[in-house]
Amino acid sequence: MIKQKIAEKIKKAFKKEFNIALDEVDLSYPESQFGDFSVSCHKFAKDLKMSPQEIAQKLSETLKDKLIAKTEAIAGYLNIFVDSAMLSKEVLSDILNQENAYGSSKITKQKIVLEYSSPNTNKPLHLGHARNNILGMSLSRLLESQGAEVIKTQIINDRGIHIMKSLVAYQKLGNNETPESAGMKGDHFVGKYYVLFDEETMMDEAQEALRKWEAGDAKVVKLWEQMNKWVYEGYEDTYRDLGSEFDKDYYESEIYKSGKEIVAQGILKDVFKKEEDGSVSINLEDIDLDKKILQRADGTSIYITQDLALAVERQKEFKADSLIYVVGQEQEYHFKVLFEILKRLGYEWAKNLRHLSYGLVFLPEGKMKSREGKVVDADDIIAEVEDLAAKEIKKRFPEISDAELGQRSDAIGLGALKFMLLRVTPSQAIHFDPKEAISFEGSTGPYVQYV
Repeated sequence: MIKQKIAEKIKKAFKKEFNIALDEVDLSYPESQFGDFSVSCHKFAKDLKMSPQEIAQKLSETLKDKLIAKTEAIAGYLNIFVDSAMLSKEVLSDILNQENAYGSSKITKQKIVLEYSSPNTNKPLHLGHARNNILGMSLSRLLESQGAEVIKTQIINDRGIHIMKSLVAYQKLGNNETPESAGMKGDHFVGKYYVLFDEETMMDEAQEALRKWEAGDAKVVKLWEQMNKWVYEGYEDTYRDLGSEFDKDYYESEIYKSGKEIVAQGILKDVFKKEEDGSVSINLEDIDLDKKILQRADGTSIYITQDLALAVERQKEFKADSLIYVVGQEQEYHFKVLFEILKRLGYEWAKNLRHLSYGLVFLPEGKMKSREGKVVDADDIIAEVEDLAAKEIKKRFPEISDAELGQRSDAIGLGALKFMLLRVTPSQAIHFDPKEAISFEGSTGPYVQYV
């Protein structure tokens, strides 16, 4: 808003001094010693038959306003320093007048598809998923606030050998146990059996279960559907806690065969090459991306093949102006390859694909380790920050009712988690300390909520 106001004042100065009506003003952000905004006067020199420095000097003398502390004409640039006191007054006035609409605009009418979360159905969401979901929802709201139509999607990875590991372990060890009888959330229940899977003694059975699943074996498919249902019920609770929602869910089990059709088309177009062993590849060494296998020698598809099919399916369905993938930075190479393959297959819209990558989340050593001792579940970290918030609230308000304590601790705990995961640039790793996050002092969610 301040930038727009400064631009309007510059337009008036141009009109007054040179009788020029500008449609727009190209304001840049210089280094701090050169002001808050800067305008290059070089492009006006020819028409005005003046040097850029003369134009900047005249504008500097004309541009007077309570919002502007001072102006400087340097090397053909008009540098503008905003009055900090007036800036604060203007911003606060705008916030009070516009309330929740402050900062929003209608600058874009684009249709944008977002992909985020996209879990595997063999275990609960972990702390990395929490950062992913919070980034995805935050980006969605930012884009919507600027006038974009945003379609929020996820691809649920519900097939493959990793899914069969949970299934086989349950077949052998489950004894008809259910999440209800075990007193567990469905996703944690299935994750328990993924942990119990023994690579040495059960792998052959998992591979056989996958073959049966692909052949449509009724018994295997029925159990697979039941275990996925348990996982989805668990995910819903976690998504609700995180405030995460989706307009469209895609399932790997429904699209993986379409990837094979795209591979066949790529061979016909001479974009892909069928190797002597029957596998299919694409050589991207000309752009330093190496050779990539797209289909194994036995005809089975791999991760990128399914992503090709999903990208085509989504674009066919939504005809979006852009598609943004919110995925960890360990997948940067994967998305460079994916985008390049889609371009070589002739999809014009592939140039509008983007990857928003983000770094890992680390916890203090020895804290919040999961059952496997490796990955922290999102539910555990949510419970931890809510518990810490409850203790802090109880300390400050000893007489608070249990109902009020629960409401406040939920709001403050989740606010603390979201604030800490959003305050760091996505590309950077986060060292997340639950106790620091819940502090009512410093750059934290509780402090922002309090003030």
